[in-house]
Amino acid sequence: MEAVHVGGAQEAASATEADGGARIGRPPLTERRKAATRLEIAREAVRLFAERGVAATTAEDIAAAAGISQRTLWRYTSSKELCVSPLLTYALDFVTALMRAWPRDRPLAEAVVGTPSSLPAPAADADAEALRGLVLLTRTEPGLRAVWLQVHHDAELVFAEVIAERTGHGPDDLEPRVQATVLNGALRIAVEQWAWSADPQRASLSRTIHRALGVARSGLSD
Repeated sequence: MEAVHVGGAQEAASATEADGGARIGRPPLTERRKAATRLEIAREAVRLFAERGVAATTAEDIAAAAGISQRTLWRYTSSKELCVSPLLTYALDFVTALMRAWPRDRPLAEAVVGTPSSLPAPAADADAEALRGLVLLTRTEPGLRAVWLQVHHDAELVFAEVIAERTGHGPDDLEPRVQATVLNGALRIAVEQWAWSADPQRASLSRTIHRALGVARSGLSD
């Protein structure tokens, strides 16, 4: 699995500009097309998993629903469960891109906490609902839960690398690893909290992420 997948977050990240910093780069057209295809595959996979369950859904079913051949599907993923990764990595991709572009003379905490309006939210209600449905499925589908946890494990390694680059540490040093774990955990819990709430609103996702990052930044209770 790739450390961080290219998904809908790139469109959000490309529109984000840090004050006094460089604009986060927009990916080439070919990469955007690939990202769009991955996202469409993810949407259809989630829809089928919700309707039929993971065990009863085949790779052929997902490919047909996405309008591609099964051979093409396997160029984008190595298992049917991994088809959903682009939806799961939305906030992770965004935060990674934001951290990489954040000015070196400003605290990184400002980038990851930011304001609710600057944090990612799915571009459409349909994607928000797909993300919520997918996170809900991770509670009952072990294969999808494994993907959810693997996605966060991989992102944690990337976070540690970015933090290490900015602080002069090695990515395997204690400090960046702990900081990456705290950041990663806050993002995971925020998305789960939002998805599992009784009446989630699309706009509340970014606010929940903002709150979770604020809690992480404040550290442990006395």
